[in-house]
Amino acid sequence: MQALNRSGETLEVAGYASLFDIEDQGGDLVRAGAFAVGLKARGPNGVRMLFQHDATEPVGVWDEIVEDGRGLYVRGRILSTAPRGKAALGLVAEGAVDGLSIGFRTIRSAPRPGGGRDLLQLDLWEVSIVTFPMLAQARLRVVEPSKARLSASAA
Repeated sequence: MQALNRSGETLEVAGYASLFDIEDQGGDLVRAGAFAVGLKARGPNGVRMLFQHDATEPVGVWDEIVEDGRGLYVRGRILSTAPRGKAALGLVAEGAVDGLSIGFRTIRSAPRPGGGRDLLQLDLWEVSIVTFPMLAQARLRVVEPSKARLSASAA
């Protein structure tokens, strides 16, 4: 599963960090359009790539973050030159870690009957590579170098 660049310093990954209308383990549902305002203001360069939500040591960069009909699609590069990037890169390349999880501030939500929230507007701060995502379906995959510009529909 090695899809490193020629120097071995980066690994390109892509996947869905959030999927619309699927309840996570906390009972929350992200609704379509929840990220639109924040992404327009912040863009992918304003959203950090972390490992296990540890804000002290980013592990890479997100090159693309878009909402599509399915959810929040992300594509980026894990950097071995980052302090924890080398370990994260190795774990992802070997398939030991493949989850994605979002860190955000809630702008607008509504309570759900029985608990949890409908998340209607979110300010996305970070997307983490994690062992156990709150939304089990939020997974990444390694992108082969020859397919670096895949569309969200191919993820």
